[in-house]
Amino acid sequence: MNIATALKAEITRVARKEVRAEVQALKKTSSSYRADIAALKRRAVQLERLVAQLGKRTPKKAAVPAADDQLARAVRYSAKTLATQRQRLGLSAAELGAILGVSGQSIYKWEDGKSRPRAKVLPAIANLRKLGKKEVAAKLAELK
Repeated sequence: MNIATALKAEITRVARKEVRAEVQALKKTSSSYRADIAALKRRAVQLERLVAQLGKRTPKKAAVPAADDQLARAVRYSAKTLATQRQRLGLSAAELGAILGVSGQSIYKWEDGKSRPRAKVLPAIANLRKLGKKEVAAKLAELK
């Protein structure tokens, strides 16, 4: 056996030892990561079950808005009609807003079509059609 063969064998042995040490460290880290991932998956499943249970427990709120929608559908609204009613009654936007319980700016936006009144205000707007100038003046005096 010559020196070159002995040196080659020793280098191979040391290299295998170093590689084995590195591979062991990588195996430990990989195993740790796999355990963490499994734990996170279990936690995600638990949380999904909890969300499903809570979703079943909460009452559906669709019943309340449906009544408002039916009321809103029963009363038709038109921006042009609102402007015409306000002019017919000789009211400013602020005065009409006071009667309806909203701001004058809201009245302007409704008339311009930039926004729509909420469902709870629609019946009051519908009642404007039935009022005359004297009744409106009486309401304004009552509010002041």
